[in-house]
This record gives sequence, C-alpha cells and structure tokens, in this order.
Amino acid sequence: MACLAVVPIFVNVSAAVLPMVVVAVTSMAALVFRPRSLWALVCRRPLMFTLGSGAFIIGMWIVVAVTTAPQARRVEGPRAAGIDTHYDWAQVARELIAQQQVRQGVALSVNATKTAVNRAVPSVLSPNSSRCFYAGGPVPLQLRPLWSYRPDETLFLGHAQVLGNRVYAAGSQSDLGGYTGLLSCLDAETGKPIWQITEVQGELLLPFFSSPAITEDGRYLVIGQGLHMDRDCSLLCYHAQTGQLHWRVQTPLHIESSPAIFGDTVVVGVGAIEGANGRALGDPGFCLAVRISDGQEMWRYPVNDPESSPAVDEQGRVYIGSGRNGNAVLALRSDSPEALQAQGLDRLIWRRSVTQAMTGPITLAGQIVIACGGNSSMVHSHRDAQGLVLALNRETGALIWQTRFKDAVLGGIAHHETTLICPIRTGEVAALALQDGHEQWRTRIHGETPVLAGCAFTGTHVYAVSSDGYLAVLDAQDGQLLEKVFLNDQARPGTGLSLSAPQISAGRVLVGSETGGLRCLIGASAKGKP
Repeated sequence: MACLAVVPIFVNVSAAVLPMVVVAVTSMAALVFRPRSLWALVCRRPLMFTLGSGAFIIGMWIVVAVTTAPQARRVEGPRAAGIDTHYDWAQVARELIAQQQVRQGVALSVNATKTAVNRAVPSVLSPNSSRCFYAGGPVPLQLRPLWSYRPDETLFLGHAQVLGNRVYAAGSQSDLGGYTGLLSCLDAETGKPIWQITEVQGELLLPFFSSPAITEDGRYLVIGQGLHMDRDCSLLCYHAQTGQLHWRVQTPLHIESSPAIFGDTVVVGVGAIEGANGRALGDPGFCLAVRISDGQEMWRYPVNDPESSPAVDEQGRVYIGSGRNGNAVLALRSDSPEALQAQGLDRLIWRRSVTQAMTGPITLAGQIVIACGGNSSMVHSHRDAQGLVLALNRETGALIWQTRFKDAVLGGIAHHETTLICPIRTGEVAALALQDGHEQWRTRIHGETPVLAGCAFTGTHVYAVSSDGYLAVLDAQDGQLLEKVFLNDQARPGTGLSLSAPQISAGRVLVGSETGGLRCLIGASAKGKP
C-alpha cells in the first residue's frame, strides 16, 4: 500500500540584517528569561557576557530600526534574507512515510525490533568490548531515513547507546561564547524525546565528547563532561528511566574518555589540558574509578593524558591508553585500595611504552589488547603525521605486532573474529588481520577527508563516517564501497566534526552528525553474522 505524508509548508517574509548580530541578540534574549543559565554564563565567561550584552543592545537598536523602515526597502523571503528556518518539509515527509512503513512491517515490525534490541544488550555491554558497534540482527542496506533528532545548533560528537526501546545520546549545543551540554533519552521508534537535560544542580551542563554507558541492569547512565580545553568537569550518573541525577563526581580537568562499566564499578580517563608548548597545564591526568551504586570515588591512578576510552575484561582489569607526554598503554587492577593492600598487590599490572600518543579507545580481542593513536589530533594533522596500531599480550603487555600508518588512528578499532577495522585520519578505512596485523584491504571514504570515528562492523559489512558527514557502507570481504549517505544538513554542510561512530541495532543505523542531528536510518536487510 502506498503511503502519503501531507505536511504544512510555511513561508516567512522578513528581513535579515547582520545575521551574526541577530544570533547574539536572540541568544541574550533567551538567557534573560533563564536566570540560572544567565548567572552560569556570567560566572564562566564574564568577558563574553559583557561583549554579548553590548551586542544585544546594539542589535535591538538595529532590529527596531529595520522593522520600522518602509516596507519597500525590505528583502522578502527566507532565502533572500539568509534565514535558516530549520525545517526541511520534504525530509519530514520522508521520515513520516518511513515510520509508517516500519509500523506496517514493511521494513521491520515493532515487536521484532524490541526483541532484537533487548537481545543485543549483552553484546553492547560486554566487558570484553570489541568496539564493533553491532548489536546483532539484520544488516541494513540501501539506507533511507526513519527519523532524526535535531535540537537547534547541536553537535553529536559521541556515539549513541541503545537499550530496549530507548536511545541515549549526548550533544554539544552552540552557546554564546562556547558550547553547553545536552543529554537526551529518545523513543527508539520515533526519535521523540522521553527526557532531556541541559542543567545539573542549577548549572548549565558542560559539552559532551564522551559517550554514555549504561549499566547491565539498565538502571543507570554514566557519562563524562567537557571538551579538550574545559576545566572543572564532572563524571555524571543518572537514573536511565527518569533522567534524575544519581551522583556527580567532580574533577579539575575534562573527561573526553567514554566510561567503561564492570559490575558496580565505572572507570574513565580524565585528560590533561596542554599549553602551547605541548606540556600539561597543572594536573597531567589520571584514571578514575567510582562505585556506581553510591557515587563513592574508589581510586585515582596517575596517567598522562588518558583521553583514551578504557576497556575492562572479565576479571575487572582495566586497559587504557596514555596520550600526549605519556605514549603508553597500561593495565590496572580495579580492586579497592584495601583489597590490593591485603593481597600485597600494586594497582599497575604492566605498562608498555610506545612511540606515539595512544589516544584511541582500547579494544579487547580475546587475549589481545588492541591500542591505537598517533601524533595528530581530531582537529589538526601533524606536519610529520604518523599513526600506529598495536597488538599486546593481555597478561604481560608484550608486543605481538605493530602496524604503522601515514596519519593517526583515533577512532575505536572494531573487531570481529579474525579481522580488525581501522579508521585512519588519511581518509581511509583499513582491514587488518588480527593474527599479525597485515593489511587485507584499504578503502577511501570521501576524498582526503579524515575518518575519525570508529566503524560499525557486522562481519559482512562495515559502516564508516567521514568527518565531513558521509556515512559509507563497505563490503567487509574486499572493502568495496557499496553506498554513501550524507548525514549533515544540506544547507549547513559542517566544518569536519562528524565524529560519531555508527551503531547497528535491530536493522537500524543510529549515527550522530555535526549539523544533521542524530539520525536513524533503515533499509533492505542483509543477513549479518551473529
């Protein structure tokens, strides 16, 4: 049966004078009606607040002058005025049709979706993280949109987390003079918000690069705050069902690392802030462990710049990379200080020094620890760029093999059976053999544009995202490019900050973007490997 979606189309007739001033005016006006947000801004950025206030006063004068000018002098129409209405009604229609098809069972029945997603939870939450971002079920091809969640001016830098019929996502919202945070729980079928959070204990949330982690029982969500130059950020824990704050552990630095959960313990890297000379300004960083049930800090272990997302094995051993000024991979015991003292054990199990900063997430592949990094960052490529992937013995830290690339490997490396999938800053995705690290194939995604996010790997297909917003589907056998979908807003193509790893769950692809919001895509199903 054909589906028809009828949507309203509105035309705004107005004038735009100095769009940047208008943005400042509207931002300040919004803050006037949010006293808490206004006070938080004054405390955090007094200079920007002063400048913004001046822009607000000047802007109001300009707006009054323009709106009282003769009608004949106005430029009519949203396109002529340069106004972004934020509504693509054709896209809205396509999403309504896709959602109707799903409900009718054309693509995926609702009951099958819930069952598949619930079955997927153990693989997503497994402490032996493969970073494959595939929770089982159908493998979608010939992708088309189901829904998109698009709060104004919000970047989704981390990956979403799926639990049952809910999707959890964290974003960074452009604010006057910087970014603030947004934490959301969405309905997996429609993308509609169940709850949204922008403040914590009366303060604006700081932006998120960290991705949410959910406890195995589904009760709690844990996430770190802050971007690379942010200070005084917190590790936050919320009740997953309601969005109510459970606890907050404050740190002097930022937490770009994504948390790893093992039982009642969560561990995360707290990264350094470096100066122009590359040296840490103050605290060089540490690995932090917190008890989830009550928010009690269990221990801190000094690690230079641990921007890497840790992995925890079935014995509770923590593996984490040391970044700038550290250049190492460490294995740590997660026991309490009292338990270690009683056994006469140190926190550190082993430390493997390497030639590059290990800033990428750690992947566990059986008894092998896979670590990655290089001398480039998410934003800039080093003039003498180098990248490195390491395979280490999980028990001893002994080097098994290493593979070098022409630029950094910063996203998580996906593992399935005997193959590793590596996103490379050169703009390529490479498949490596787990046994010895030799290259099986390499594919360029979109010209020279870097691939910075981890890839989803189903065993038969690879889903990769270029930093300029293209989602590519590759054949995992030979790396052949099968299709590409643009994720960003067509009117606002972005600046190269599409860093979100795609998630494959119950026949759907969930992926964040820089200007297109959090996207959910469906398609024809190909059978994936379990």
